[in-house]
Amino acid sequence: MSQTSPADPLITVENLSVSFRTPKGIVEAVRGIDFTLGKERLGIVGESGSGKSQTGRALLRLTSGNGTITADRMEFDGIDLLNADRKTLYDIRGNRISMIMQDPKYSLNPVMTVGSQVAEAYRIHSTGSAGDARHKAMEMLEAVHIREPEKVYKLYPHQVSGGMGQRIMIAMMLIPNPQVLIADEPTSALDVTVQMQVLALLDDMVRQRGMGLIMISHDLNLVSSFCDQVLVMYGGQIMERLAADDLNNAKHPYTRGLLNCLPKIGGDHGELPILNRDPAWLEMQSTRL
Repeated sequence: MSQTSPADPLITVENLSVSFRTPKGIVEAVRGIDFTLGKERLGIVGESGSGKSQTGRALLRLTSGNGTITADRMEFDGIDLLNADRKTLYDIRGNRISMIMQDPKYSLNPVMTVGSQVAEAYRIHSTGSAGDARHKAMEMLEAVHIREPEKVYKLYPHQVSGGMGQRIMIAMMLIPNPQVLIADEPTSALDVTVQMQVLALLDDMVRQRGMGLIMISHDLNLVSSFCDQVLVMYGGQIMERLAADDLNNAKHPYTRGLLNCLPKIGGDHGELPILNRDPAWLEMQSTRL
């Protein structure tokens, strides 16, 4: 493992594209994007279908079988992710880079208790005993603010709520202490109070353990308050990149349109504006990049 200084990027991506073969032809989900991730919180925002999740999956080479990933450079800590062999990827996935999927219903094994799944994530990436794994799993369930962790440990996924399932997924991904966490809508199923608790936990991981975080979200307010940098995606391309605390001063018409569609407390209670998309945005961005 190479040694990464605080100033060095953990992940470097240059000209990343993801396309899919379909009965109707080639669909370009991600088109020539560039970014770096250090020990920071990077937000990726945009509408459904803008390429956010496919960007995160591509970093772990989890694109489906009809997909193709190309890039001039896609590196993690000096490792070429694009050309890494199966063993290298096995060592990285879950251990050094974890990904919290969007919906726990499709990510948790329905025939295993949730506790055994969290413990399994620890045992796969460590040399600890079964007893150590159970102890670590209990600690992590407590860390994500699950009440009565001993009881929940023995439950099956269908016996927990959507919000609790989301927190169990977060516990499973954090237990190996990864260097990078890719979080795809990690708080979408949580109420506001628990959402803030989970964000505080993720923030501690970044600040105290020197972890990099990619936060994929539709929630512009959440990203602007939680992240350090933001990428705004549309049509598989990056429309704008800016500091998170400067998001409300965004210049691109797409970003401005997304912000204008947000309801505001105490504001006009009429109909929210509709985002008018301009095909020229993609043509302009392709020329610029």
